[in-house]
Amino acid sequence: MTEGQLSALLTALRPLSSPPTAPGWNHVEMAELLGDTPRSPAAVLVGLRQGVQPRLVLTVRTDHLQAHAGQVAFPGGRTDPEDGDALTTALRESEEEIGLDRALVTPLGYLDCFETISGFCVTPVVAWIDAHAPLYPAPAEVAEVFEVPLAFLLNPANLRRYTMEFRGHQRPMVEFVHGGHRIWGATAAILLNLLHRMGCA
Repeated sequence: MTEGQLSALLTALRPLSSPPTAPGWNHVEMAELLGDTPRSPAAVLVGLRQGVQPRLVLTVRTDHLQAHAGQVAFPGGRTDPEDGDALTTALRESEEEIGLDRALVTPLGYLDCFETISGFCVTPVVAWIDAHAPLYPAPAEVAEVFEVPLAFLLNPANLRRYTMEFRGHQRPMVEFVHGGHRIWGATAAILLNLLHRMGCA
C-alpha cells in the first residue's frame, strides 16, 4: 500500500468522534423497496490486517443461517441495547464470529451508514487488525474466514457493475471476485462507498 493510498484511506473516514447517523446513503433506493419503516441498527467491522500490504478480513456465512446464508460478509450484526454504540457492536460481533480479541483492534473511523434489503441500517467501522491476531470461525455462524488484499479492491479493473431485478425494480449492483469468493450485496456496496470516499471509483 502506497503512502498516498494510506493517506487517502485515513482521509476518507468519518472520525471516531463523529459517527454517522441514519438514514443510509442509499435510503432513497431502499425507501422505494421497503417504505419508510424504521431500520434496525447494526454494525460491521471493516477490518484491515496490518502489514506491508494490508488485507481485508471477510467471512463466509454458514449455509444454515436464516438470512444471507453462504454469502460473504463483514463480521458484524444487530446492535444490542446494551452495546451503546456501533463500535461496541462491531467489536462484540467480531469477537463472537471470528474470535477477534478487541485488544488487537485499532479503530480508525467510520464509513457512511448503509441500509440493507433485510431492513437494517448498518454502520461500518474501519479498523486496523494486528498482523498476528489469530482468527477462527464460530461454526454456528461462520463457515470460513478469509482475507483479500486491499490493493486488489482499490484496482478499478476488479470492480464489476451489473443490474439485478428485485420486486420489479432494476437495482444497480457491484461485485468483486477474488480467490473463488464472490463479494456482492451489502458487503460490496459498503466497499464501493469506501472507494468513492477515497476517490478510487
